[in-house]
Parts: sequence; structure tokens; C-alpha cells
Amino acid sequence: MKILVWYLHGGWMQAFLSGSHEYLVPAEPGRDMPPLPPHARRIEAAELADVDVDLVVLQRIEELEWAESLLGRRPVRDVPAVFVEHNTPKRSPVAERHFLSDRTDIPVVHVTHFNRLIWDCGSAPTVVIEHGIPDPGQQYTGAVEALGVVINEPVRRGRVTGTDLLPAFASAGRLDCFGIATDRLPAALDLGPDRLRVVGDLPTERLHAELAQRRAYVHPMRWTSLGLSLLEAMFLGMPVLVLDATEAARAVPPEAGARSADPAELVATADLLLLDPDEAHRRGAVAREAAIARYGLRRFLDDWDAVLADTRDAHTRRARARVDAPHLITEGASS
Repeated sequence: MKILVWYLHGGWMQAFLSGSHEYLVPAEPGRDMPPLPPHARRIEAAELADVDVDLVVLQRIEELEWAESLLGRRPVRDVPAVFVEHNTPKRSPVAERHFLSDRTDIPVVHVTHFNRLIWDCGSAPTVVIEHGIPDPGQQYTGAVEALGVVINEPVRRGRVTGTDLLPAFASAGRLDCFGIATDRLPAALDLGPDRLRVVGDLPTERLHAELAQRRAYVHPMRWTSLGLSLLEAMFLGMPVLVLDATEAARAVPPEAGARSADPAELVATADLLLLDPDEAHRRGAVAREAAIARYGLRRFLDDWDAVLADTRDAHTRRARARVDAPHLITEGASS
């Protein structure tokens, strides 16, 4: 298939674009994108009107209008579409209705089972396709006696990302912080370089190499679908210290490091792993095995192939029904 998809959520996108379809990624002013996998190519907006796209993968509300404007065809009615929901509700956990709730003509694809459980999608068709990670290989050494954490914009996002919990982890050992806008952390948390070191935003390969040298990975997220950085750390073979929230219980066996809703228990395990490299390696091996078993790239791509095929076939059936019995067809609100 020829698939139109905007570049968002870099780790997820690189996995999705690794499939066997042809992927068209619209250029957006002011937004950079990294090198794309072989089957994907960046395309200018002006070119899309002349391209016969087979399916649109949407990730933002506004993309429904953008796709129609760029293609001259209406998503769902004229070209099949699916919507990927990466995030947990932002305003009202449990009660928040998805903007596609009760639309029966566009599937909502959740990236975790927790996401599907929490969002109110009404009668909209929903499916879960769990994350898939290109295996970076066993890279863990744990040679640096410090804890690693990856958070984008930790000061702005605050309690959502568990930023307020970081000083407790830094009391066990130095915390090395990776991610966008982490340079604001020392002043915000009043931590000196002996307790917190900012490494910053690194390209993926270098991030993996640097992170794998840290003794353990800290994942203090309170409210997130799951977090690809956690899964990447597990694939690297790192022991992980994970706040027991959202999808963590499904993704992380306790033997892979520690998983608890009590930060003090995680800090105590951080103390242990910093003092015992052999135990850290043992738990890291469990983490890697668990990640490979559940979050392999091949399973992810196979799941997506099935959903894309089902969406295309459903669109074909609806189109035939409109021709055969147009008076019986009631279109969705935006179809």
C-alpha cells in the first residue's frame, strides 16, 4: 500500500516506517525529521495532489483536514484512514471522551491496553497494537556508577513525568539525564553536578551507547501510555526502576529491576544495584528477555499489516454499499 503518515513520535515512527509498504511523509515547515527507512520518503505538500494514496494514518485531530486539503480527497469517505492514539487523556482520566468516540467508520489504534481501557471511545472500533522496537542489541555494561533517565521537557511536564521524584533517586547515586530541555533540571530541582548530570538530547544510536553504560535505568512516569525509552533500555539489557503506573505492570516483570508505586522501594533497589554490579547485570538480562518476548519489531509490523488490510477492505465494502444502496448509508460526522 501507499500510506500517508505525518512524522511524529520518532521512536514509534521509525518502527512503523520499517514495514514493507510505501510511506509518504509530508514535509512540515519548521519541523525537522531524521533520515527515513528505505521504504519511506519525505514529500512536499504540493506533490500530494497528484499521488494516489491508498490509506492515511492519522495521529492528530487536525490531520483529518490536512489530508483532505493535500489530497483533494476526504479521509474515510474517499480514502481509508486509521487514527493512532499514542497518549493518555490529558484533561479527565477515565471520563474523557475521545474526539472520534462513536465514529464507526474509523478505527482508533491504541498503543497500549491501558490506553484503550482509559479512553472513552464510545462505539468507535478500537484495537491495540503494542509497541515494536528495532532491537539495538545487548549493549549494557553498567560501568558508570550512575542512574540514567530519559525525559523530554521534564520541567514543563513536571508531575506527569515524575520530575519531582528525581531528587530522591539522586540521593542514591548520581542521576544522568537525557532528553530535550533537560538543561533546565539542575536549577528547577536545586541539584548540583555531584547529584545530577545533564547529558541532553542525543541521536538514538549515541543515546543507546551512553545510556547502556549507566548502572540502571529510572522510569518515574506517572501518566503515560508506556514510554519507548523504557522499552529501549530493557532491550539494551539494563535493569529498570519503574513507577508502577499505567502499562508498566504488563511491560516490566519485577525481576527486571524493580516496579513499585512506592518511590522509596525503587530508591532502595537503586542503592542495591549501584553497590552490586553482578545483580544489576542479572536483572538487566531479565529485562532484555521480557522486552524481546513482547515488543519485537516483527510482531508489531505483522499486527499493523493486519489492521491496514482490514481497514482497506472495510472501506471497499462501504464504497460498494453506497453504490448498491445509497439510501441505506449514513456517513460518519466527517466522512
